[in-house]
Amino acid sequence: MEVKATKFHDTVTMAKRCLLLSKRNPDTLLTSIMLPALMMLLFVSLFGNLVHVENTSYVNYIVPGVLLQCIGQCSSTTAIMVNKDVTSGIVQRFCTLPIKKISVLNGHILEAVIRNIIASVIVLLAAMLVGFRPCAHFLDWCVVFILLLGTILTMSWLSVIVGLISNSPEGASSLSAFAIILPYLSSGFVPTESLPKGMRIFAEYQPLTPVIDTMRNALLGKPLNASTFLIAVLWCLGLIILFYTVSLVLFQRRLGK
Repeated sequence: MEVKATKFHDTVTMAKRCLLLSKRNPDTLLTSIMLPALMMLLFVSLFGNLVHVENTSYVNYIVPGVLLQCIGQCSSTTAIMVNKDVTSGIVQRFCTLPIKKISVLNGHILEAVIRNIIASVIVLLAAMLVGFRPCAHFLDWCVVFILLLGTILTMSWLSVIVGLISNSPEGASSLSAFAIILPYLSSGFVPTESLPKGMRIFAEYQPLTPVIDTMRNALLGKPLNASTFLIAVLWCLGLIILFYTVSLVLFQRRLGK
């Protein structure tokens, strides 16, 4: 128990450090928090009166997609921060201290979870300003939170991998292109049936689609589709385990250089 408590304390300490770095970086505020909210306002302003899908308003339809796009943009910040740590030599200095080495990565993940949750709340508030009216009950919000947390952890561990393998912060920032595009190739902004055949096949079977569909139904108060929810959870768990394992291997190699 004492070892676990020490490990958690090390993680919290590292997370506080990352939060301070984010607070002092104006790019983090713009990329991780302000830009997703502006994207929500932009999409609704441009297409809100033109697009009506699944018998609901466009703002109600796109909220899950914008939330996941927000997580993708935030993960780019995490990749850059991890890369700066490993290329500047600060990680090697941390590892000379009496702390758990993995707490360096866990601190980045915990900071990313906190930053993503704040950004998600801001996106939801922005959506409500332009007409989003959720009909979710307590259990529906629990479903949304579980899937949001799963997606955050998935994208955050992926961003750690990108940060560890990149040679520079600029290279690490390339994650944002993939993370921003992926929600577009899903059911996040238009129904998958309306996409061209090749894109439709990819959109129907990629991990974000069941996550988005389940979150949308929950936010609109619709009955939970158990199979879709299970697929979404399994995608998140599988990818988290995979990305976590790869991150540990890459981190050990970085320390060994």
